[in-house]
Amino acid sequence: MDLATTTFLLFSLLTSATQALDPCASPSDGSDLSVIPIYGKCSPFTPPKPDSWANTIINMASRDPQRLQYLSTLVTQKITSAPIASGQQTLNIGNYVVRVKLGTPGQLMFMVLDTSHDASWVPCSGCIGCSTTTFLTNASTSFGLMDCSMPQCSQVSGLSCQSTTSTPCSFSQFYGGDSSFSATLAQDSLRLSNDTIPNFAFGCVNSVTGKSVPPQGLLGLGRGPLSLLSQSGLYSNVFSYCLPSFKSYYFSGSLKLGPAGQPKSIKTTALLRNPHRPSLYYVNLTGVSVGRILIPIDKELFSFDPNSGAGTIIDSGTVITRFTQPVYDAIRDEFRKQMKGPFSTLGAFDTCFAATNEDVAPTIVFHLEGLDMRLPMENSYIHSSAGTIACLAMAAAPDNVNSVLNVIANLQQQNYRIVFDVANSRVGIAQYLCRTQLDIIGRRLYLFIGLLVGPSSWVGSKAGLRVCIEFNRRTKRAQETLSLRLNYPWAGPIHKQFSESP
Repeated sequence: MDLATTTFLLFSLLTSATQALDPCASPSDGSDLSVIPIYGKCSPFTPPKPDSWANTIINMASRDPQRLQYLSTLVTQKITSAPIASGQQTLNIGNYVVRVKLGTPGQLMFMVLDTSHDASWVPCSGCIGCSTTTFLTNASTSFGLMDCSMPQCSQVSGLSCQSTTSTPCSFSQFYGGDSSFSATLAQDSLRLSNDTIPNFAFGCVNSVTGKSVPPQGLLGLGRGPLSLLSQSGLYSNVFSYCLPSFKSYYFSGSLKLGPAGQPKSIKTTALLRNPHRPSLYYVNLTGVSVGRILIPIDKELFSFDPNSGAGTIIDSGTVITRFTQPVYDAIRDEFRKQMKGPFSTLGAFDTCFAATNEDVAPTIVFHLEGLDMRLPMENSYIHSSAGTIACLAMAAAPDNVNSVLNVIANLQQQNYRIVFDVANSRVGIAQYLCRTQLDIIGRRLYLFIGLLVGPSSWVGSKAGLRVCIEFNRRTKRAQETLSLRLNYPWAGPIHKQFSESP
């Protein structure tokens, strides 16, 4: 086959594959749910004019204190709020959403993914103060309210039942510091990809007061009795997720429910249980390295203490990793020793430097019992919208919010596969490319090209053909670019690029 024909076929295949791609389609793997950045193209909460990636992160991180306030007060006997951060507050917290179908026939809802909350909640029809998209209870033939006599009712905080009677199981909760909601416990059929969970119990929100209103609900993946894992016998108390970068405007990560399809070989660390904070996923953080220096931090500052709540958790809803003040101070001070100043502040970030020095920035490693979490540059640093400043993407817990809890947040978890094996009390962590349909097309195209040009010319240098399929994840305006570059040494570069930007 001559060169012109080969090149034409390659470009034709890439063009047709790209045009046929629907990045918002559900994964072909029936065990997966798409995990969508709440500002992503496939999210209904994306603003008409998306902001720059850097400004988005800065804005979201500024809302972390509300999240941390909830986490630090999450004691069973004292629960007064729920992290059903919603409306503008949810968007600013920067969570991820998953697509589910609730009811019969199923109604599509985009629910916030939350690993630190047990119960699930959705705004129901007739809700006062809720968003325009609500779950239409009258349209579902399988919907039913739950009364005070049902055992699930006693597992809800803020309960208004006076006794175990047949009256509806109603409750009220405060959240976000300035808002509250009232709801009734209900049950209906929940469809997750190819799985259906009948009689799934959830809060049917009927009124909201305050500045923040629920968008389309929250899917609780905590460890309590009302969580998705506890209510379903399908998943053996195992799930994992791969959170895509906030730059991945067009594509999504995955939530994998159940032991099937989880990584076969992955390093694990112990999953600790706090009876006073049963929803949270505690792990044993033993130290932090900056570059080649293991920072000398008192082990007591990392110690797990169920009584005080001290320790380290993995959380899907906090944006940037937050350490207690003395731990963060030690990390920041060592980082500044190894970097070139001067340093400035930007939003929640107090250690910013010239972006031209980022190439010499040290690698940061979280040392967990049994494994090391070595952070890529993208998980460690954030740039200003102008691109001239880079900042250490971590911070201390805000004053008067949290003095004992370290939180490994979603920015540092991005492009890691995090496996929560609750049944065996362990968490697996490994770097993992959050696969997209575009990536799958690229890999298939790579194989097709190999077959097209023949094994000898594919691997040998005589033909002088080098094909490189690459994914350029650009920071400016969250561009996702797929490039096919063909380089013939005797003919010069031929470049075909497909890109989109918001």
